[in-house]
Amino acid sequence: MRENRPTPIWLLPNLLSLDAPLVAVAWLYMLASTWRVDFLPWQAAAALAGAVWVIYASDRLRDARRRLGAGMPLLRRHAFHWQHRGVFLMLIVVVSLITLRLALFSLPPGIFVYALLGGIFVAGFFMLGSRGDSQEVPYLKNILAGLAFAYGTAMTAHVFLLTQHMGNLLLSKEMLSFAVLCIINITAIDVWEHSKSSADVEVKAEDEFSLTLPLALLAGAMLVFALKSGNIYPRPFFYAVLIAAAALQILNRNRQRFSLDLQRVLADVCLLLPFPLFFIMRL
Repeated sequence: MRENRPTPIWLLPNLLSLDAPLVAVAWLYMLASTWRVDFLPWQAAAALAGAVWVIYASDRLRDARRRLGAGMPLLRRHAFHWQHRGVFLMLIVVVSLITLRLALFSLPPGIFVYALLGGIFVAGFFMLGSRGDSQEVPYLKNILAGLAFAYGTAMTAHVFLLTQHMGNLLLSKEMLSFAVLCIINITAIDVWEHSKSSADVEVKAEDEFSLTLPLALLAGAMLVFALKSGNIYPRPFFYAVLIAAAALQILNRNRQRFSLDLQRVLADVCLLLPFPLFFIMRL
């Protein structure tokens, strides 16, 4: 269940499920800036970070239990959560209550209308379960996870617009582009694990291509969106998605140089990389 190697500092955000909330908050501010949200209170970022953390920590505890039930070895992040499950369960309750309080008293009431659809995405994600004893990449689960992550991040910014409407959010190029990026990012982790567990050269090639093609299509679409945008404000956002997609592809091609743990961390770094560049492009 537990590895005896010392835990490197760079892995702690991943083991503590803090990486996903950090990515969500970074893209929240990029979306808010793109949509020219006049005022985004810190409570919005805190509520988003809390909700994302609760979902991720809960999912890792559930995956750990199912892996143990199936007789599968625990991955490092699962082993860490299971070893400290008492603390994590207590924190999940506390963070859930704080997040609910922030949503009730600090966010616009419309957030609960938006949250209905987000709740459906999250419920579908949990209903699909974990990989269990299957070695196949759970594409459908990853699609729902990416949609839930992107929609939840985008709605937290969109609800502060004066002309807020859930239909406009669902048709937003920014939200859809970010959703595709999230889906690919989440899928990449499973694809890399699948590729490393196989000795078949053809399987490894197929796994790499399964990421290369969508990343190339996403990058191409972002370039078209940026160049054809009649409004200058969305362009840095599309370039930010393009930069993240390019970084993921570079990591995909060079992943053999890194351990699986480092691959997971670097995948999140790829999504954080555009954050400072986005605001430089805004100048």
